Amino acid sequence: MQPEHIAQVRRFNRLVTQRAGALDDHFLGRDRPLGESRVLFEIGARGADLRDLRSRLGLDSGYLSRIVQSLAAAGLIELRTGPRDERVRTACLTRAGLAEVEEMNRRSDDAAESILTPLGESQRQRLVEAMAEVHRLLQAAGVRIERVDPASESARWCVQQYFSDLARRFEDGFDPAQSIPADDAELRRPLGALLVASVDGEPLACGAVKLIAPGVGSLKRMWVAGSARGVGLGRRMLLALESEARELGVTTLRLETNRALAEAISLYRRSGYVEVAPFNADPYADYWFEKRLG
Repeated sequence: MQPEHIAQVRRFNRLVTQRAGALDDHFLGRDRPLGESRVLFEIGARGADLRDLRSRLGLDSGYLSRIVQSLAAAGLIELRTGPRDERVRTACLTRAGLAEVEEMNRRSDDAAESILTPLGESQRQRLVEAMAEVHRLLQAAGVRIERVDPASESARWCVQQYFSDLARRFEDGFDPAQSIPADDAELRRPLGALLVASVDGEPLACGAVKLIAPGVGSLKRMWVAGSARGVGLGRRMLLALESEARELGVTTLRLETNRALAEAISLYRRSGYVEVAPFNADPYADYWFEKRLG
C-alpha cells in the first residue's frame, strides 16, 4: 500500500469526523452518545433482531449488549423474544424511542444542510456526487462474500432480485420455470454452492455454482445490485465462485447468458471465458461460455 494513499485516507477521516460533528458525543441526540444514537436509528420503527444489528453495524456482542441495556433502561426500547425461537431477541422502539429517532433525523438533516449551505450550487453538486462515489467505494471495501444456504433469507432475497432484474432487462421478460433449474439441493455441498456478498448485513450480490457432470460445473444466479455496480464486485464474486468450483473438483466451468447482459458478457470475456457451441437448450441463452480452471 502506498504511504501517500494511507495519509490521504487519514486526512479524509479527520476532516469528515470534524465536519459531520462526530467529535460531539451528543450531536445526534439530546443526551445520547453516538453509539447509542446509531443503534436507535438502525432499530427504526420496524424493530430489529439483535443478531442482525450486530452484523449490520459490525459491533462486538458485549458492546452491543451494553448499549441495548442502556437504551432499555432509558425507556427507549423494549426487548422481546422471537415467536418461534426464544433465543432470538428483537429490539422495538417505545413511544419515547420513536420521538428520539424523529429528533435525531431532524438534527441529521440540519447537520447536512450546514455542510451544503456555504457552498455554491455547482460546488454542492460536485460534493454530493463525490460523496455518492465514496459511499459506493467504501461499500466495495467492506464487502464480505460468504457461502450461505440457498434456503436462507439473504439467498432467497438475492435470487428474487436477480429474477426481477432479468424480467426487466430481457426483451420478452423472464420466467424462471422456463430456464435451466438450480434447485436448493444442487447448490449445497457436495453438489454446489451459493455465495452472497454483503456489506454491514445488507446483501448486494450473489452467485452460484453447481456440478453438471464429473469435473464440469455451471455458473448460475450471478447478480449484483444496481447500487453496487461499477466497483469490481462482479469480478470478485466470479473469482470467489471459481474458487468454490475448484474445491468441488471442477476443472471446466460453463455458463450461458443473454445478449441483454452486455456488462456480464464483457466480464466473462475479460476473465478468460471462451465462447463455445451451445451445450444446453436454455430458451433465454444467446451465448455459451467455457473456462478451464487451473
